[in-house]
Amino acid sequence: MKKLLTLALAGSLLNLFAAGPAYAQTQAEKDARRAEKVKAGVRKLGTGEKARIKVRLKDKTRLKGYVSAIGEDNFTVTDAKTGAATVVAYTQVRQLEGHNLSTGAKIAIAFGIVAAAALILFLLALHDLNKI
Repeated sequence: MKKLLTLALAGSLLNLFAAGPAYAQTQAEKDARRAEKVKAGVRKLGTGEKARIKVRLKDKTRLKGYVSAIGEDNFTVTDAKTGAATVVAYTQVRQLEGHNLSTGAKIAIAFGIVAAAALILFLLALHDLNKI
């Protein structure tokens, strides 16, 4: 029993020394990192009426519309129905959801539709040939 306890203690001490240090982040650092992610997401989405976005702010306000302008510290969400523009600071954003397909995604969707139509026509032609 004494050997088993000694081995367990030695293993625990070895594990303590092998563990890496944990770095704590301040709230300001977390907010700054989150703001950079939001900024990158908005820039990736782009501007214009096709850049649809839903934003939830830290004060629980919800905005829905499209991105009409992108700045260094903020962006503008314009409501498509009313035309009201709201300037939003990146640091105010709690959740961001955007809809804008890239050119590659649009091409892939178009290719898929054309391929499906060609397959259906081929199968219909094959079915008609079997009737003869």
